[in-house]
Amino acid sequence: MGPILLVTIQVEMHDELAQTLQDNLTDKIMQTGAKGVLIDISALEIVDSFIGRMITNTAAMTHILDARTVLVGMQPAVAITLVELGLSLAGVQTALNVEKGMALLRAHFASESVHGDPEE
Repeated sequence: MGPILLVTIQVEMHDELAQTLQDNLTDKIMQTGAKGVLIDISALEIVDSFIGRMITNTAAMTHILDARTVLVGMQPAVAITLVELGLSLAGVQTALNVEKGMALLRAHFASESVHGDPEE
């Protein structure tokens, strides 16, 4: 997958597991020099404010490490819940599925190589 890490969340999240995921992800970004992270939440049928905050915090951490985060596979009920909770998922781009998320990241990388990173 080149400079992109794929993270799939297939189990119910809790505080300790979320912390472990964040620690492992930041370590992997540092080890690989990944520039993009796809987080697949298609297996999640419900979320709460904790999961929303975990996703936002993870995206903030990856951004600090110079990687872009795309959240993919969000179920409609999850999107509705996040909006009802008032969570905006700042700094997180979304795509319908892994393929569209990969395309989004690759387009960003291509644009960045032509125009430079506008965030720098």
